[in-house]
Amino acid sequence: MSDKKVWFITGASRGMGVDFVKAALAAGFAVVATGRNTDAVTKAVGKSDDLLVVKLDVTSPADAEAAARAAVERFGHIDVLLNSAGNFYAGYFEELTPEQIERSLATNLLGPMNVTRALLPVMRKQRSGHIISISSAAGLVGFEFCSAYAASQLGLEGWMESLQAEIAPFGINTTVVNPGFIRTELISEKSMTPAELSVEDYAERRAQQMKWWVSQSGQQPGDPAKVAQALIRIANEKQPPRRFIAGADAIGIAKQKVADLQAQIEAYPDLSAAMGI
Repeated sequence: MSDKKVWFITGASRGMGVDFVKAALAAGFAVVATGRNTDAVTKAVGKSDDLLVVKLDVTSPADAEAAARAAVERFGHIDVLLNSAGNFYAGYFEELTPEQIERSLATNLLGPMNVTRALLPVMRKQRSGHIISISSAAGLVGFEFCSAYAASQLGLEGWMESLQAEIAPFGINTTVVNPGFIRTELISEKSMTPAELSVEDYAERRAQQMKWWVSQSGQQPGDPAKVAQALIRIANEKQPPRRFIAGADAIGIAKQKVADLQAQIEAYPDLSAAMGI
């Protein structure tokens, strides 16, 4: 049992998940670090008396329930759930197989749902908690070559917004995080999977896109350690924000989205308003 705030973090074997675990431990919190391979998690985050490493494939509801039980047995409570596990299937929609799209949704959308479903009973009983889900700038705007990823992130956003209204009466907060281009392994060969199909009409653009994405791996301007520190601060707020935009590039994308929506609202005002009986 622990009297410290307990963080439950998914995707802790690589990427931002590692930075999140290290930042939470450095801040004096207890941490449940999860991943599909516990050896990989331990190797990435090290050891600590305040750390519990647990096997968790977020696509498995059974894994999620077992990890939640292990966390409560060790620490007695769970205060912050940080959904950070993710993958990236890169490609044009017609070139992505249905199975690839399903795998994208399974990890990026259904995965956070599985883990949250397993931990919500604990937080409801406590009448407190904070659920943080890592989305993306692609959760604000759809990008070419990112249709499967954007679908999963936009779905995550809608789910989290609805969830907030459902669980706020229990003293549980939610925050969606929209990072910009952060130096993670998401677009490395370890996490980025190209489309399996080939449609000739996309050939030239596909080659250009793949060349660009490969060239950007490790060159992203955003610092994952700074994102982690920002989330530590946000989680300590009495009333944390429902959304956090992380990065100057993400701020620019969000502002452009607002401007685009405003322009579309004003494009056909009379026609849009004339939908009543």
